[in-house]
Amino acid sequence: MKKWKVLIADDEEIIREGIREVVNWDEFQMEVVAEAEDGEEALELSLKHNIDMLLVDLNMPIMDGITLMKHIRQKLPDCRMIVITGYDEFAYAQEALRLQVDDYILKPANPKQLHEVISKVKKELEREREQKGYVELLSNQIQKNLPLLRQQFCLAWVGGEMTETEVMKQLPLLQLPSSCPNQVAIVYWSEFFANQPVMNERDKQLFLFAIENIISELLEVYEKVVFRDPFGLIVLCIWGHVTEEMWNQLEESVKKYLNMKINIYTETVKGRLLQVADAYEQCKTRIYNESHISPIVRRAKQYIQEHFSDPDLTLESVAQYLNVSPVYLSRIIKQELGTSFVSLLTKTRIKKAIELLISTDLSIHEISERVGYDTQHYFSTAFKKAVGVSPNQYRKGASLPDSMRKHHL
Repeated sequence: MKKWKVLIADDEEIIREGIREVVNWDEFQMEVVAEAEDGEEALELSLKHNIDMLLVDLNMPIMDGITLMKHIRQKLPDCRMIVITGYDEFAYAQEALRLQVDDYILKPANPKQLHEVISKVKKELEREREQKGYVELLSNQIQKNLPLLRQQFCLAWVGGEMTETEVMKQLPLLQLPSSCPNQVAIVYWSEFFANQPVMNERDKQLFLFAIENIISELLEVYEKVVFRDPFGLIVLCIWGHVTEEMWNQLEESVKKYLNMKINIYTETVKGRLLQVADAYEQCKTRIYNESHISPIVRRAKQYIQEHFSDPDLTLESVAQYLNVSPVYLSRIIKQELGTSFVSLLTKTRIKKAIELLISTDLSIHEISERVGYDTQHYFSTAFKKAVGVSPNQYRKGASLPDSMRKHHL
């Protein structure tokens, strides 16, 4: 077993020799690794050997014992210290106590007393070593199970089962940022919830696992937790801002590699820790609402999402693509979504514009072209009408009205 390292510091050689010879160090699994005749030398040797116990006289040249112990307490906080001195003054004893010395022995040191003190210190060292072992073991177990612990924590968090104080305590323990995630996202795979699924449960779980792997790989640079909720939905808590392009890339990657269609619903967390549960519920509400819309409206929304940058995109062109009449498409969009085709297209374009304003240095003119507006003036007018401030004001940090905050709009 590794021996405890001891240093004896006293300006009198005969005292150092007496302490070294009177104690059976092997009995305590200890070894005197160095001796010093002044405080400065003692400090240098203490740090060099990383000692476990210091036996120190208060009256030494160059650096006295009190000053030495102050340095030791700062640089070797776990070192045990025993004062052996000829000073029988309350002020010295009081200062020694403040420095948390293990004992204060007056010269000449009684061998029996010295034996008892060192025995006590050895027990303290062993207790600390054992305690450190437990802490290290626990730390290793936490590290090993960190992904699972994070998932369980976030599941309780989005479920509204935790107080703000509980969340703040657990974030650093789980090595997560001590702040709100910026976004909550849910991955919805309709096949998983189909009444008559075309694949068995084992295959569905494998596909979900594959989706999680793609998400983790593409969002590698973001601090995040990916987990499943009780309904089988893949949920993400993300610290950082994932762009709309990245969400689209995720959906496309799953389609490319797994030949399956997923939809990702995201919500911005509005600043407070407990708002994470609200963002999660908002995502679920949107999934529920959209899962009940007709295939025609779903395809229309998808087509708008993919072609909003085309300034010639109209109700007629979308209806022609879907092989239905414009009147029918307009009516069913209004009926199922509670909004008009024009409003749906405008919302899509403005949401994309906000994304570009936040994440790029593109000029307002360039952004207006990218989101399908013929002129910057027309874009700025539409943007201010929808958001309440101009694109320039928004970029400079103007706050969104509460009514427009949901998913940036």
